[in-house]
Amino acid sequence: MNVKESSNFILHAKSNEFYWEGNGQLSIKTFSNGRALYKTNRGFFAVEENRYLLLNEGPYTIGIEEKQDIESFCMFFGDGFAEDVYRTMDASTNELLTDPYKKASPLYFFERTYTTSPLLDGQINTLKRHHKQLDACWHEEQFHQIMQTLIVEQSTTLREIESLQALRKSTRDELFHRVTTAHEYIRAFFAEPLKLADIARIACLSPNHLLRSYAQVYGKTPHQHISELRIQKAKMLLATLELNMTDIAFEIGFSNPVSFSKMFKQHIGMSPLHYRKKVILDKKSD
Repeated sequence: MNVKESSNFILHAKSNEFYWEGNGQLSIKTFSNGRALYKTNRGFFAVEENRYLLLNEGPYTIGIEEKQDIESFCMFFGDGFAEDVYRTMDASTNELLTDPYKKASPLYFFERTYTTSPLLDGQINTLKRHHKQLDACWHEEQFHQIMQTLIVEQSTTLREIESLQALRKSTRDELFHRVTTAHEYIRAFFAEPLKLADIARIACLSPNHLLRSYAQVYGKTPHQHISELRIQKAKMLLATLELNMTDIAFEIGFSNPVSFSKMFKQHIGMSPLHYRKKVILDKKSD
């Protein structure tokens, strides 16, 4: 990362093990074929395929520990770039013509992982495919387009914040940050034994306050979210023959395969073994 702080740039690499700690620019992080774990002063963030992490300028650490190589594609935005793009979207044409180089107010994004929208996914994949062949002007155009999309898509986050029951905007913003801290912690560590009190402590909220606020933002409780993530992981592992039922149970946070089987059948309507057989038969019939 020995680059000028004011520049836009890309990091595109593959690795199964990596660790870095330091200060970074405003950036978005994407990964394929695995996941990376980040830590900032706001908490932990697990980034896997079809999601991206949006980080403001500041300190963070990243760790990758996977059996296979995972592909990282990360975009870093230079100082003032996001502010300039936002000003051209927000200010009147007259203002932009009168003072085209006016310094804009600092712009801060909500640090969290996001589901990649079809529009943003297409833009990022276009840049990923061609960034080594095309010239600097084309690169800058892609950065501008992607930043515009990021700014527009922040409106979804603003609507989520409005769902919280708090009178003052500053209170809603802070409560949202704390609830998303809990949400990201669950995403990062759902395969470990998690208690409501521990998640609430990470978010600096009481358990009951977290429970109520989490449901307001995400429409589910922390436990429901943990179960959902465990089921997703279990289905992925069951689709291969690499692990047996006991190994899969341990892999997703259960102390024994009986508890895992009961939970899986409750959510999917069939046992894990039956699900595996069905997936394998469906693959053979394709």
